[in-house]
Amino acid sequence: MQLYNKLSAAERAQLIDEAGKDRLTISFYQYFKIENPQLFRDKLFAEWDALEVLGRTYVSYEGINAQMSVPAENFLKLKEQLDAISFLKDIRLNVAVEQDNKSFLKLKVKVRDKIVADGLNDETFDVTDKGVHLNAEDFNEMLADPNTICVDMRNHYESEIGHFQGAITPDVDTFRDSLDVIEEDLKDHKEDKNLLMYCTGGIRCEKASAYYKHKGFKNVYQLEGGIIEYTRQVKDEGVENKFIGKNFVFDHRRAERITDDVVSNCHQCGEPADVHVNCENQACHLLFIQCPSCTEKMETCCSEKCKAIAALPFEEQKELRKGTHNSNKIFKKGRSEVLKYKK
Repeated sequence: MQLYNKLSAAERAQLIDEAGKDRLTISFYQYFKIENPQLFRDKLFAEWDALEVLGRTYVSYEGINAQMSVPAENFLKLKEQLDAISFLKDIRLNVAVEQDNKSFLKLKVKVRDKIVADGLNDETFDVTDKGVHLNAEDFNEMLADPNTICVDMRNHYESEIGHFQGAITPDVDTFRDSLDVIEEDLKDHKEDKNLLMYCTGGIRCEKASAYYKHKGFKNVYQLEGGIIEYTRQVKDEGVENKFIGKNFVFDHRRAERITDDVVSNCHQCGEPADVHVNCENQACHLLFIQCPSCTEKMETCCSEKCKAIAALPFEEQKELRKGTHNSNKIFKKGRSEVLKYKK
């Protein structure tokens, strides 16, 4: 029984091209006490590999967080598998707004301490005491209420390219950072304001809403299904759209366009732009926003130094990378002194 990925991204991409089948990009999450995450992980990998599922899934004692790509013809079979698992029966599957057959090129199912890195001690509060879930129409109504404070629970590089009108977008690198920043900024409004939150698919708000209720916030609400489900309801149900720009996603697409508005700028020249790229120098790999003109001029690099390195033969680049450690630079996505127009 195969329990680990054996193909490279390039090999998988070739197989997808040869198959010529449409694939669906979907995501879901569920908080649930899983007694044996490793056993559950192995079961999922074996079943999903048989259905040609690709993607990134985290399993822990607190539940599951999954982003994946599945052949459209196998979608119902996947749904049947999930429905056979008691705590995943009838789980909402967020289907991507924009489809790309190569959104994921490997199947990774990993056991983690947390399904979202929140840095919280869950023993100190009731994680099931969540905020009120709102659909798109109810979210819009509360968003228009002058007694509401709407907060984007995503990181700076996500909200930079798209967000809800009037939302507070904390300039943070991690979800854990945002929890403290928001509590401090809103400490005087724990009882007199509606705290309305949203994120990509809902999972961060699920934990944050329980945390803020524990911290004394009286009126806590969250967008059910996040931006992904909101966009679906806007399209399918004719709800007025209050989101502008693009929705950042954590796969090879990097973003889904929700509206034509470009709310961010190229980090190198300052011109309007909202396309994220990774620096072509693999020793850097910095995520930043780059316009087409700068992409051509800089050859998808964040600096002249990286451009020179990326132009070297592969073996020379590999030799230069030996002994280097760039994880902190990569982690702080979009933050670098070489990016002159980063807001």
